[in-house]
Amino acid sequence: MSTSLPRIVDAFAGLHVLVIGESMLDCYLQGSTSRLCPEAPVPIVDFGARSEQPGGAANSAFNALCLGAEVSFLSVVGDDPEGESVVRQLARRGIDPADVLSQRGRRTLAKQRVLAGSQLLLRLDSGDTGPISPEVEDRLVDRLVGLWRRCDAAVVSDYGYGVLSPRVIGKLGELQSDLPRILVVDSKRLALYRDASPTAVKPNCREALRLLDVPGPSSASERVDWMAARGARILDISGARIASVTLDSEGALVFERDRPAYRTFAKADRDSRVAGAGDTFAATIALALAAGAETPAAADLASAASAVVIGKEGTATCSAAELRDRVSPAGKSLADRAELADCVAGHRRLGRRIVFTNGCFDILHRGHISYLSRAKALGDVLIVGVNSDEGIRRLKGPTRPINALEDRLQVLSALSCVDHVIPFDEPTPHELIRVVRPDTFVKGGDYTRATLPEASLVEEFGGTVEILSFLADRSTTDIIARIRRAYGEGAGGADGHPPLGAAADTWADHAPALGGGNGV
Repeated sequence: MSTSLPRIVDAFAGLHVLVIGESMLDCYLQGSTSRLCPEAPVPIVDFGARSEQPGGAANSAFNALCLGAEVSFLSVVGDDPEGESVVRQLARRGIDPADVLSQRGRRTLAKQRVLAGSQLLLRLDSGDTGPISPEVEDRLVDRLVGLWRRCDAAVVSDYGYGVLSPRVIGKLGELQSDLPRILVVDSKRLALYRDASPTAVKPNCREALRLLDVPGPSSASERVDWMAARGARILDISGARIASVTLDSEGALVFERDRPAYRTFAKADRDSRVAGAGDTFAATIALALAAGAETPAAADLASAASAVVIGKEGTATCSAAELRDRVSPAGKSLADRAELADCVAGHRRLGRRIVFTNGCFDILHRGHISYLSRAKALGDVLIVGVNSDEGIRRLKGPTRPINALEDRLQVLSALSCVDHVIPFDEPTPHELIRVVRPDTFVKGGDYTRATLPEASLVEEFGGTVEILSFLADRSTTDIIARIRRAYGEGAGGADGHPPLGAAADTWADHAPALGGGNGV
């Protein structure tokens, strides 16, 4: 997380992504209604306008283009008016349709939605969903081999409608073995891609349950914890290094081998009628991973991009500029305690449960991210108190912090699980707790209720204390030690920055999830 999210978005512009899958034509028939049909109890829609947009895999390709990447799109359509419209819409939006193959006699997939105002009344689906012809399959495989060599990342958008045949999936596996790429698979048939060694898979909750071949929890409120316990199984079945299970308004759960689940919390600004948020998620996470982002950062970007399109209407996309704005830390950092009090009051009026934690967060690492994600899951709003530079020097010695307060605030603000950050200069966060009066106060490491100095104050205000275990082998001190071994004790002094000295560190530096009274 040393690279800010907006900078990762900037890196999309230098990438080439290949999208392969089923093209669709999304058609919207817009009208109004004020009466019922006399023949049957259905509304009469006075037709007003018709709009057409590329959907399915074509929407993933268009999202990648809007995010700044160079895009190659490999697909199959029919030789019909709908297929011609898909090709025309792609070209109009700046995607070269040269690799969109036409099959004679095949009907292009189309979804026609009838709306009255913002209300969806009916969807009509048409098109062939059987296998593509052997001749077209030959051409598709030949194009795939050529395009694979040029791409930095590939996105598979497989709706199970005939384009991704067993032979095409097998060729993907061969190419991935010979010339590994970032490969993100969005498919209703994820088990078929195990031998293709995907980098990441993106099932929604229903697809994950199908993959696990289980009915799932009886209550929607239980599904986050239920799914979190099955991440390793999803990775085993899919063969992926990363699995991101999207959970609609509850964000996404992201799994990696031998690492705790990470949860994203990006939400749309409003509810709307939108199609293709999953296409946006897949395109964004592929680009972020290809740009070198760590998995939590890539997942946060993908969730943020999806939240942007969910706030729109129709088959929507997210631009690079919109994504930068979405993940900008502006608005999360609180200047003083008066602003903090106003912020807390606003959340209280909306009935939100507030979680508070505090720490130094000098070099943000995976232990911190996991800890903060788990803390956020305990309520609705996570507020983080951050030790000032002078406060850290008093606690840890003259060579700390490594990163100045403003940098630490900005990096924390980029995390989707963090809602607000505020600095403090005192040895403990008691004064912040008096302002926030959190519903839950979170600390980590080997604390107990009896050894936590803030516990009695939190409970005096009616809150509860949660102590979370920390991750082994994740600590700021270890990171600093590795830098010192690699570059020498005096590294950093020549450019005016203080060297990484040997000042005594508290035990808190060895607790990657949380430190002592001075924080993380």
